[in-house]
Amino acid sequence: MNNMLEAHSVSKNFGNFKALNNVSISVPKGSIFGLLGPNGAGKTTLIRIINQITMPDAGKVILDGLDLKPENIRDIGYLPEERGLYKSMKVGEQALYLAQLKGMSKADAKARLKYWFEKLEIGDWWHKKIQELSKGQAQKIQFIVTVLHRPKLLIFDEPFSGFDPINASLIKDEILQLREEGSTVIFSTHRMESVEELCDHIALIHKSNKILDGKLTDIKRTYKTNTFEVGLQTENSAQLTQEISDKFEVLPASFKNLNDDLKLNIKLNGNGNSNDLLSYLTSKAEVHHFVEVIPTANDIFIQTVKNN
Repeated sequence: MNNMLEAHSVSKNFGNFKALNNVSISVPKGSIFGLLGPNGAGKTTLIRIINQITMPDAGKVILDGLDLKPENIRDIGYLPEERGLYKSMKVGEQALYLAQLKGMSKADAKARLKYWFEKLEIGDWWHKKIQELSKGQAQKIQFIVTVLHRPKLLIFDEPFSGFDPINASLIKDEILQLREEGSTVIFSTHRMESVEELCDHIALIHKSNKILDGKLTDIKRTYKTNTFEVGLQTENSAQLTQEISDKFEVLPASFKNLNDDLKLNIKLNGNGNSNDLLSYLTSKAEVHHFVEVIPTANDIFIQTVKNN
């Protein structure tokens, strides 16, 4: 079985509102799977169904080859967007309690907590209350209790909320390390730069429907337009622009580089290839910048949502 999780034709209504409409996804084992969509698209509803917080009206969920069952709650680690720690409890006491709810013995939980507290350099937080911590500090505790029992599937909903750039980078590296150690991750976020850095596969939900899914690199290939950013050193920008425009499709360019160059986006519409273009440009000017325009996850997100 190559998929850790599969959702088959899942639908969910809340009264007259359809939150999910016949949505299917497949999450490969050992991958980081980006579950994307605008606010209200249905992402959180699907995550709640996977966690058995609510049940689908139609369809089913399969975890590691078997129908999802109540006991599978121990196989899943869930970090919700709305955090759920008890503010008046001490950090260590609360972490032990939540670990035992996931089936860990007290001794094993203490040993694993010691490892994580040392790794994230928070050993002196053990006797503090959650209400004494900042939002980012509490987020670290929530992250630890999510991964502590080494579940088959990890679900992170906006995991970087509340973190400064240094701690966001720290948690990003930990997520990547968990993937290297064999964990499968579902990652839901509005931060498209995090999708670029972390995700192998994505699915995009919009207005309760899945409108895009697949391997991120394959989707990028589908959306690219054979366009190249070029920066050219020339003494006559207007003349050179006209010459290039007579031969290729020239588009507005807004990229940044360190030189005061003529900047153009050049699109090849079946008129040669990148080597031909580069050869032509080097015959006309000194080329300082030549890069194929690869659509970002943010570009794809916006374009696909607008088209639907």
